[in-house]
Amino acid sequence: MNPTAIVPPGSTIGVFGSGQLGRMFTMVAKQMGYRVVIYSPDADSPAGQVADREIVAQYDDQSAVEDFARQCDVITLEFENIPVETVGWAGAITPVHPDARVLHVAQDRIIEKQTLADAGLPVTPFRPVFNADDVRRAADELGYPIVLKTARSGYDGKGQRILRDPESIEPALAELGSDRLVAEKMIDFQREVSILVYRSRNGSVGTYPLIENHHANHILDYSICPAAGSDTLRDAARQIALTTAKSLDLVGLLCIELFVQSDDRLLINELAPRPHNSGHLTIEAFPCCQYQQLLRAICGLPLGTEPQTRPAAMANLLGDVWDGGAPAFENALAIEAVQLHLYGKQDAVPGRKMGHLTATADSIEAALANVLAARDQLKR
Repeated sequence: MNPTAIVPPGSTIGVFGSGQLGRMFTMVAKQMGYRVVIYSPDADSPAGQVADREIVAQYDDQSAVEDFARQCDVITLEFENIPVETVGWAGAITPVHPDARVLHVAQDRIIEKQTLADAGLPVTPFRPVFNADDVRRAADELGYPIVLKTARSGYDGKGQRILRDPESIEPALAELGSDRLVAEKMIDFQREVSILVYRSRNGSVGTYPLIENHHANHILDYSICPAAGSDTLRDAARQIALTTAKSLDLVGLLCIELFVQSDDRLLINELAPRPHNSGHLTIEAFPCCQYQQLLRAICGLPLGTEPQTRPAAMANLLGDVWDGGAPAFENALAIEAVQLHLYGKQDAVPGRKMGHLTATADSIEAALANVLAARDQLKR
């Protein structure tokens, strides 16, 4: 595709994946006049419910993937575990952003960390490990405790174990069930932050302000934007984001998760080349949210540059909220400037992301207090 060509409203956007991120992207795309086709193995999915068409097929079905690609003017993805081969089949017919190379890096923690380190970016000290002896050597070099992670497919705390002594190595390897792992030095960090960077086909690039994230049981609990911190910290995060996007030749949207150390130095934890849970609050807090930025970037439209309108906070709604029956949404929505987003999922399983609440206010403190109070009010 000509990097200066535009995919105008009225065109068809394809999306690999059909969860809540795809749902919110689809809703924004349709608002701007695009048609959207979803491809995933799941029927009646969160994204499929709002798309123009939902193709239900396996990712290894080359014929179905190629037929899907022929229906689209450009394709994106809503999660990074789409097989690289699948993206290659589609990309031979229709441009896919982010492309197979970006996925290749983001899908494997060893490749991801080495790629970032080679670009001169700050990553947590790590060692690739493939057996118990490798883990022992890594622990000797990095020092206990270390975090042992599967190289592929981990999320929300899954696929990782903290090792505090040599006796924990064998049980952790048995639990993780993989022979391709990465051992990381356990970082004594003050807080976790993320930054969203978006880059167009023509090379135009921008970032959102730094977002601060708080987790519970390894799952994002709430986020606030803008994150507290000095201008130096914010500038460092922005420079990391811009360098990462350029080094990957990114087209689309990328979230970079970072650890803030006690001296305000930043270390990259992980990359997610897609919309991100922490970026949900951009829907209310920015004229151009993360989903519209992704759409603009892959379609070659001018990127949104408008500043944040008000401080914002987002709180996840997990299936646990439904334990006592249907939540009291009317109570939550009675609180000023609180917005509700549900994802169209039928089964409220504990730990499953069912939706989120966002609040905006004149201060971060007020926004956070309101969104947490609204979530508390959901219990009948």
